[in-house]
Amino acid sequence: MTPTDSPSWQRVIGVLRRTPPLVLPMLVLSAGLAVAGSVAVKGIRTAADTITVTGASTERIKSDRADWTVTVLGSGTSQQEAYRTLQPQLKRTLEFLKAQNIPSQAISLGMLQTHRQESRNRVTGALVSTSWTARQPILIGSKNVELVNGVSQRIGDLVGQGVPINISPPAYTFTRLSEKRVDMLAKATTDAKNRAVAIAQQAGSGIGAITKADTGTFQITVPNSTRMGSYGSYDTSTIWKDITAVMGVTFRVQ
Repeated sequence: MTPTDSPSWQRVIGVLRRTPPLVLPMLVLSAGLAVAGSVAVKGIRTAADTITVTGASTERIKSDRADWTVTVLGSGTSQQEAYRTLQPQLKRTLEFLKAQNIPSQAISLGMLQTHRQESRNRVTGALVSTSWTARQPILIGSKNVELVNGVSQRIGDLVGQGVPINISPPAYTFTRLSEKRVDMLAKATTDAKNRAVAIAQQAGSGIGAITKADTGTFQITVPNSTRMGSYGSYDTSTIWKDITAVMGVTFRVQ
């Protein structure tokens, strides 16, 4: 008795005989598509299994330089007169700064500027009078930010004494920003990884190598500020500042 004569084979042969002619090719084709489909999905999954997370780091720093400009004014009916009236006011302002312990090496004079202003008759356009204004900027630059801050709050005394000056607020900056930026971006990347790990764990996965990293905005703001500029920001109004670095990092999911 051959294997094909066994009862089990006889039942199989009977089923095949009763199967319509097109069913077998369709079964074979379906099986092939199922195999091909599983391979295609697996390939797409491997290429697309990444996660992109934004990380941030914030640190409070103290400015280490102050730049401040005080402009002394003089006026007169001629350019020469405006210059002459400026000189004693300039002297008084410089003496005030030195009396406030601003060192001489921290003080320099900017470029003297003069401006002519004409007054004309509204009807005829005839020249009625001419006046001149002279402007002498005094530039103060120091690493002693507390000293500059204190003097800037007291220089209004000169105005009370009749000295014509324009006072700009000091600009406080951090001179080691380039090295601090590297440190902040590294911390932002670590924060991004921690976030990615937390997200992947919820899906029962792990985090692999970084596939892409984009440096985001770099914000330097007043302490506790919520202001965020699209292109970054650099506030110079306060001695203490908050630095925030943002990184967009893409990780491979394992």
